[in-house]
Amino acid sequence: MALFGFIGVGNMGGALARAVCQCVGAENITVSDYSAEKAEAFAKELGCRSADNNTVAETAKWIFLGVKPQVLPAVMESLRPVLNKRKKGDFILVTMAAGISIAALEEMLGASASVVRIMPNTPVSVGKGMILYTANADVSEENLSEFVKALSFAGKTDYIKEEDIDAASVISGCGPAFMYMFLEAMQETGVRLGLDAEKARLYAEQTMLGAASLAMVSEESLETLRVRVCSPGGSTIEGVKVFQNRELYETVSEALGASYKRTKELGAKK
Repeated sequence: MALFGFIGVGNMGGALARAVCQCVGAENITVSDYSAEKAEAFAKELGCRSADNNTVAETAKWIFLGVKPQVLPAVMESLRPVLNKRKKGDFILVTMAAGISIAALEEMLGASASVVRIMPNTPVSVGKGMILYTANADVSEENLSEFVKALSFAGKTDYIKEEDIDAASVISGCGPAFMYMFLEAMQETGVRLGLDAEKARLYAEQTMLGAASLAMVSEESLETLRVRVCSPGGSTIEGVKVFQNRELYETVSEALGASYKRTKELGAKK
C-alpha cells in the first residue's frame, strides 16, 4: 500500500486526510503541521502517525501540500534538499494552492517531479466535495487511478486541463461561500416572514440540496428546470422577475470574475 503524507492539516488538508484514511487505512498515513501539537492531536484522532515535514517528504509516496499559496514557496524551499535526494518517480507532490501552477511548483523545487494539482472545496469534509485535478506527464495513468480511488470518500473527482483549473475553481472552490450567502438570505427572509430561524434554515438547506440533486440526474437544461417551477401568474415567477430585474446573472458573473482575478494574482505572487 502506498504511503500518504499530509503537510498541513488545516481545514482542507485535514478533511482530505480524513477521507483518504477511510480508503487506505490510518496505518498508511503520516501527517505534519507547523504546529507539532496540532499534528499530534490530529494523528491521535485518526490513529495515524505524526512527524515533521522532512519525515513526510522522505517517506511518503503521495505528499499532499496543504498550505496556503503565500506559504508554499517557503515550505518548498525547506523541503527541496530532502526531495531532491529522492529518486524521480518515487514520490508524487499534490498541491492545492490556488493559482500556483505545476511549472511554478517545479520551479520552487528546482527540479522536475511528478505533480498532481488539485482544487478541492470544503464539502469534502462531509464526503460531498468537488475535487478538480490535473497532472503533468510524469504521473502515470496507474498512479492517477490510485489517486482517484484514495479520494473516493471525499466526493467527486474530475480531471481538467491545467489551463482551465483556475476558472473552474472559482465555481467549485469559491462557490460554497456564495451558496451559503444565498442560504443566509433565504433564512433571514424566512424569519422576517415569521418563521422560526431553525426551520427557515432547514427549509432553505433542503431545498438547495434537492434542487441540486434533481439537476444532477435530469437531462433537462437548468433553464427548463427553472421554468417548470414557475406557473404562469403564480408566486415563483414574481420572485424570478425580481432576480431578473436586479440582474442576478450579471451579479454572479461579476463575483466569479473578481474571484478569478484574485486567483491569478495569488499565482503571480509565488
